[in-house]
Amino acid sequence: MRRTFPLLILTAVVSLLVAVFAPFSAQAASVTATFAKVATTSGSFEGKYTVTNGTSAAISGWTVEFDLPSGTTVGAYWDGLLTQSNGHYSVKNREYNGSLPPGASATFGFVGIGTGAPLNCKVNGAACGGTGPDPSPTPTPPTSPSPSPTTTPPPTGTVLVAPYIDITMTTPSLVAASNATGVKNFTLAFALGDSSGCNPAWGGTIPLGDTRIINDVRALQAKGGQVIVATGGAVGPYLEHTCGTTAQLLAAYKKVLDTVGTNYLDVDVEASIDTGKVNAALKQLQDERGTVISYTLRIQGQDYGLDPFSVQILGDAAAKGLNVLVNPMLMDFGYSGNWGDAMVSAAGATLGQMRAIWPSKTDAQLKRMLGLTPMIGKNDTGQTTTQADARKLLSYAQSNHVGRIGFWSVGRDNGGCPNGQVSPTCSGISQSPYEFTNLFKGFAG
Repeated sequence: MRRTFPLLILTAVVSLLVAVFAPFSAQAASVTATFAKVATTSGSFEGKYTVTNGTSAAISGWTVEFDLPSGTTVGAYWDGLLTQSNGHYSVKNREYNGSLPPGASATFGFVGIGTGAPLNCKVNGAACGGTGPDPSPTPTPPTSPSPSPTTTPPPTGTVLVAPYIDITMTTPSLVAASNATGVKNFTLAFALGDSSGCNPAWGGTIPLGDTRIINDVRALQAKGGQVIVATGGAVGPYLEHTCGTTAQLLAAYKKVLDTVGTNYLDVDVEASIDTGKVNAALKQLQDERGTVISYTLRIQGQDYGLDPFSVQILGDAAAKGLNVLVNPMLMDFGYSGNWGDAMVSAAGATLGQMRAIWPSKTDAQLKRMLGLTPMIGKNDTGQTTTQADARKLLSYAQSNHVGRIGFWSVGRDNGGCPNGQVSPTCSGISQSPYEFTNLFKGFAG
């Protein structure tokens, strides 16, 4: 009995200690998200969140939520899927960084436009559990940015569906198209040089600050949407031609991006350009602002891929360290067999060319750098992209997790001329209004 009594007491004490301290152990073992500013420039910063699984079991996904104070917004972002509403941001893992075994971490980053820092952080619905100090409080001069070597640069951005819209046309408006389809992101075509030369204007003729256009863009952004500004195209004058120096071209890019309030730029090359000058301007723009940049380029053939000059442009971009999304124009090229299959083949051939240009990147990384842009309905040189062809291309995009889908164009996405003609205001085939927009909006990355 004397030996049993102490044993009972010891057992009770141990049970009490377990009961008292178990909740604290459970609280300590949690999923956390830690924020740090890893680089700053004048009026902007590069931020990084590190999500760590501190539990004893694997997790299959994470979502980080935070607020940004008035005057600070997110520009480019990477390694996460971001949505935002009235200053509140939610970032969900991508398909490749959501599964975390115990003790493992994943990161995502973004460019903050402004000087504020995230507030009210939550990860998977609970408090984030810590924030890191800003290791670089002294602004880095814009002319010599020094990003952290451990931070992944913005690869392609996360605007997944962004059909082109000829913004020089009064209809359809961005807001009307968005209200009708639910699509929130569009590519504005085209910012060109005006009659004075190196000065951006819509179509080369409409002032950049045109009230109709700017009000339409602002209304779209108020709905949570965004625009990509496209330069170049089939008809000049290109800013890339009229701006004679890298500095002048950089200033023109900044002017148009600032006017519409975006950090997404698409350069559509359908003529010869000074590759070195253009890529130098784009690299400086990306270094200073984290701008997400895409190159829209011509296809030579369904089995060949991009034309030789387009390959040279990308080779120079890679040599300069410029991160781009490669967006082949899946239109107006020679083919045999089924047109839908030909577009898929051209996309695959482009991917093969990208492997040679960026040999150190994984297959998944290269696919995320690939965009797809067909011309819906009747094409200029005789091809016809039907709804069935579009579904084939969408299936390819979904199975390969490419970076973006667009098409030419929203203004043509109607059956107003089902007689097979090529028109800027209808597709030339029988279709319902916005049928292609509604089809492609199902792409989820």
